[in-house]
Amino acid sequence: MGAVFGFGYRKQPSGGGSSGTAGALPAKITIDAQIKDNLDYVRAIVGESPDITIREFEYGRSGKKIAVVYADGISDKKIVNEFILKPLAITNKQDDLDKMKPGEDLFDYIKTNGTAVGEIEVQAKWNKTILSILSGDTVIFVDGCEKAMICGSRGGKVRAISEANSQVVIRGSKEGFTETLGTNIAQVRRRIRSSNLWLETMQIGKVTHTDVAIMYINGLAKDEVVQEVISRLKKIETDSILESGYIEQLIQDSTYTPFPIMYNSERPDTVAGNLLEGRIAIFVDGTPFVLVAPASFVMFFQAAEDYYQNYQAASLIRLLRYGAYLISLFAPSIYIAAITFHQEMIPTQLVISLAAQRTNVPFPAFIEAAIMEISFEILREAGLRMPRAIGQAVSIVGALVLGQAAVEAGLISSAMVIVVAITGISSFATASYDLALSARIIRFALMVASAFLGFYGVAILSIIILAHLCALRSFGVPYLAPITPFKLNDQKDVLVRLPWRKLLSRPDIANSENQVRQEPSGKEPQ
Repeated sequence: MGAVFGFGYRKQPSGGGSSGTAGALPAKITIDAQIKDNLDYVRAIVGESPDITIREFEYGRSGKKIAVVYADGISDKKIVNEFILKPLAITNKQDDLDKMKPGEDLFDYIKTNGTAVGEIEVQAKWNKTILSILSGDTVIFVDGCEKAMICGSRGGKVRAISEANSQVVIRGSKEGFTETLGTNIAQVRRRIRSSNLWLETMQIGKVTHTDVAIMYINGLAKDEVVQEVISRLKKIETDSILESGYIEQLIQDSTYTPFPIMYNSERPDTVAGNLLEGRIAIFVDGTPFVLVAPASFVMFFQAAEDYYQNYQAASLIRLLRYGAYLISLFAPSIYIAAITFHQEMIPTQLVISLAAQRTNVPFPAFIEAAIMEISFEILREAGLRMPRAIGQAVSIVGALVLGQAAVEAGLISSAMVIVVAITGISSFATASYDLALSARIIRFALMVASAFLGFYGVAILSIIILAHLCALRSFGVPYLAPITPFKLNDQKDVLVRLPWRKLLSRPDIANSENQVRQEPSGKEPQ
């Protein structure tokens, strides 16, 4: 398969004894004047694909031919039929060619009077023209003219706006992003009606040519961070971008880390809130997950609902998330260390009870914990991948049946089942799925350290993890900011959230110039 301008060419089968390159299509740069040559080239370059629709007809008494080309399924048929084909057909019947101004050619006349679409672009290069057809736009060729008219008609059947599945809230917007880039951008613009909300677009992927948009608020986002994001995106050299996760892994600062370096969200209000703090959003066509940069560790413990309800409740729930993350990270390793090396730290009655439970267990605590953790991870993955109608039932029934059977068989102690269950439930309480994944990975390393060195191993590995967190950067911003480097003014929305009357400034992590979020409202009500 040859490739010119990023599009594949189908080579015709060669005759007996002829060269393997015989019949290969010649590369073309510019559009021809003859409409027949242009249409033959379109048919050949897309391999005679039946979804590429070509409509030809003569225009008026001049006998000049015009052709309309669009891709069925990804073009909006209403726009094509009502605002492109119908106006052309009506003009053709009424023979409005007599109204053409002296010196005006047919191409310019059709551009001015022959269509009723808002987006029209004139293109003389095949690269942009073919890409527009494959993106859902409609292209008009006029016989005798060495250029094409690209009319915006992208659409087709897409998923309607629905509630975000990965970030569910009790109070707040029920709208979530979809797989359509234009719809996602519009949802954010509906929330931020500012002329400073700027958007830059590009296409990434030599084969997929995926549309990517960078959105930020001019004056709030740091210019150097914006330019760094754009620079990294432009340096991507790959065949395909099918989801925002591709871009996240290609542009993040550190690859060898279990922690998420960029934040992603399925909620328009969450993205809008981060834009108002001076961050940058990256939209990718074909996915409902929007990337946000730069990110910090504390962002992954914050939820959209924290800012919609009473600050006391929001602060308590946020502290609960921090605690749940620590439990999901350390609970199995602490249990292993205490049972194996540090029984003196356990109350006497409890250690007697644990010893009695483990009397018939043939495995050491580490093997016991490893078996249960791996079994739990398998059940969790099975519940996610199976159809929704039975996935939840399988995970619940599997956990109950396996846990009870293992205890009765003497393979696992009851205390270990409790520890693993608390660990699993705590991982579900983490606000970010990506951050919960990091705990699932690091948990096994902590279990190994505790099995060999007890609490000393847990402490040593914890220090290594903390040093690793301090070394991480997200587009040049310290990952643990504003905890370290410590920013006193930014502590109002880290561990707890203070009332909105106290949140007068934006966090310094993303913006250092325009810090004022709101003006003081005077004396607070009692």
